[in-house]
Amino acid sequence: MSEIVRRDPRKEWIARNRLHPEHLDVLAELGEGAAPSEWPGPNGRIRRDPHAVGFTGPNGIKRIDRSGVQQGAGRSSAGDRGDGQPARQRVEIESPAFLVAVVPDLAGGRLSSHDRDLLGLARRLADADPQAPGAVVAIVFGEARESGFAEAGVDRLVTLDEPRLAGYAPEARIAALSAIEESLSPRHWLLPDSALGGGELGRRLAARLGERPAAGLWQIEPDAGSALGWHATCRGAAGSLDIRRDLPRVALALALAECAEPVSETVHAARPLAPPALPEAFSRVEDLGAVAVDPASVALGEAEFILAAGNGIRDWEGYHRAATALGATEGASRVAVDDGFMPRDRQVGATGTWVTARVYVAVGISGAIQHLQGIQRCDKVVAVNVDPGCDMIKRADLAVIGDSAAILEALVTRVEQARQEDGGKRDAA
Repeated sequence: MSEIVRRDPRKEWIARNRLHPEHLDVLAELGEGAAPSEWPGPNGRIRRDPHAVGFTGPNGIKRIDRSGVQQGAGRSSAGDRGDGQPARQRVEIESPAFLVAVVPDLAGGRLSSHDRDLLGLARRLADADPQAPGAVVAIVFGEARESGFAEAGVDRLVTLDEPRLAGYAPEARIAALSAIEESLSPRHWLLPDSALGGGELGRRLAARLGERPAAGLWQIEPDAGSALGWHATCRGAAGSLDIRRDLPRVALALALAECAEPVSETVHAARPLAPPALPEAFSRVEDLGAVAVDPASVALGEAEFILAAGNGIRDWEGYHRAATALGATEGASRVAVDDGFMPRDRQVGATGTWVTARVYVAVGISGAIQHLQGIQRCDKVVAVNVDPGCDMIKRADLAVIGDSAAILEALVTRVEQARQEDGGKRDAA
């Protein structure tokens, strides 16, 4: 048999096209057992996928696959959850050597992707020494609708559900965290450096504890020369400068998104922990509650729920009616804006507005690369399209294949029925 290596141009093209459905399979085949993020090119050089898990680009941003496809590809376990994914290993830490306290934002009562990254960072600190592991303590204010604390890496859960801690109450919350500091004495305090409250709360807590916070933290690395064996890299000068410092004994870190990979291989106990007696705190701020805002007046960059329309929309009146019924902020692709159906300030994408919505619903949008760049920081993406092979369907966390007008009409009908039922229950009560 000839020893000449035969090239398959089609497979090489699939290896270069990361959006192709057979991309990962072809990478594994061409790599002959290598990691899916690396494969040999036609000239013998090793090609690397810059979008692979854990890859740190030239700008310092770490790529993380939140779908779990690549993270689950390399896991091995004796069991199976029944959905094709390996069973997670259950970990219970009875007598932890130290504690790592995490105060997640819990926007809407659920863990955001930023919160999960923060818990992944906490797990890295707690599991650094297998002989003396630490435990991650999550401190939650108010009623949490989240049921996945164990899967996110939480060993102990402290719930502070008092009326005086609800809403915007920074003085009362700092007093509560100070009481936890006195009773539990955690080695590390971790809060998200976000505009949802974690950034302000963390800076207030640092002032109360007399600590210099590691704000803008995005990476920690082992360092034998520091007190705890870690050094931190923080972003400064509007994100243009990296500041390196030792992680102090009592570290208060305000971490950025994608500071670490979220927990994906273990399940922890998330055992409830009784909170300490909370002191009375004088509040200088009175929270008068949320103010009703017209979603149409919310800027795209600040909207949490966006219903975006593309070239696939034919019934624009039905689309506007659906946005009103759902209470969503309207967005659009560049094609819909160029055709005059939507104003320019509603364009989403690299050439329009970069959005950070918690839920982004793309209706009739095929998914140009500029549009996908503009929605890369959205937590959940829902796509409605007639083409099951378009790039937006591949990017979406949930896809609905069908006519957009019929789907929006059915969705509005269900929402109106649910509201009528809720109204009837309240009247009966």
